[in-house]
Amino acid sequence: MENYSQVSYFFLVAYFDTGIFKYLYFLLIMTLYVLVITANVFLIVLICVNRSLHEPMYLFLCSLFVNELLGSTGLFPLLLLQILTDVHTISVSHCFLQMFCLFLYACVEFASLALMSYDRYLAICFPLQYNTVLTYNKVAVLIAVSWFCSFIAIIIPTSLSAPLRLCGNIIQKVYCDNFSIVKLACSDTTVNNIYGLVGTSVAVLGPLTLIVYTYTRILKVCFSGSKQTRHKAFSTCTPHLASLLNYAFGVCFEIVQSRFNMNNVPNILRIFLSLYWLTCQPLFNPLMYGLKLSNIRILCRNVFCVKERMRSRRKGRA
Repeated sequence: MENYSQVSYFFLVAYFDTGIFKYLYFLLIMTLYVLVITANVFLIVLICVNRSLHEPMYLFLCSLFVNELLGSTGLFPLLLLQILTDVHTISVSHCFLQMFCLFLYACVEFASLALMSYDRYLAICFPLQYNTVLTYNKVAVLIAVSWFCSFIAIIIPTSLSAPLRLCGNIIQKVYCDNFSIVKLACSDTTVNNIYGLVGTSVAVLGPLTLIVYTYTRILKVCFSGSKQTRHKAFSTCTPHLASLLNYAFGVCFEIVQSRFNMNNVPNILRIFLSLYWLTCQPLFNPLMYGLKLSNIRILCRNVFCVKERMRSRRKGRA
């Protein structure tokens, strides 16, 4: 018989004592969280209230920004709380909730980037048919399907892991993830491992296949097209490619760290790289798209100009 007990909480042992510097870390991470919330909410509101941005690309962006809020809110509140506490524990229910939110974010992020590559493919390779192929209703359906499929892909492993009998409660990370919980199990985890392999492969290879196909076709059109076509492709695809590569880097390290022994890597570096895909991507996307896409950049400039004029009028009246 295995030795197991009813686990009511987990220890997150990747945290280390930072002494008085914990207040500095808390302030830095709180600032990052506020910036993430502010940047994403601002762009969501900007897209929603401006009819000129009610186009497929910006609607996909709006879904992406909503997802950034989901991922950052699934991580930052607990992270901030753990920094200030001396005993780094989390209840089982909160652990599973965090795990669900973070990996729903991961699936939706990749699916959204794949949909955006499909959008760029249609805009560059079939500009005349673009508005008839990607109607408002079709965009809404694609966004809904990406969220629904991601939800199903995450709810299944969460449901499989919840009833497992656990022989320990120590997680070697600063947040909860499914693979860490499965490794603590005393009971048979064959189904969990099979679904983990199949589910991860489908979640990665499906969007990746679409991204590779669309960019192959875009490159083919660019090489055979006019200078104007190449300029359009470069200006609209650059932020998407930058976002995709940034996200892929963070996720690849997280997968490697989860599956292999990384004890030779300094602890602080492991923590930073394991958090990279959850902390930098939610701020990287709104900044990248806000700065690179001219329509968003112009509207942002107009908003700030209006605010500046209002301040000047108030000062004049005073």
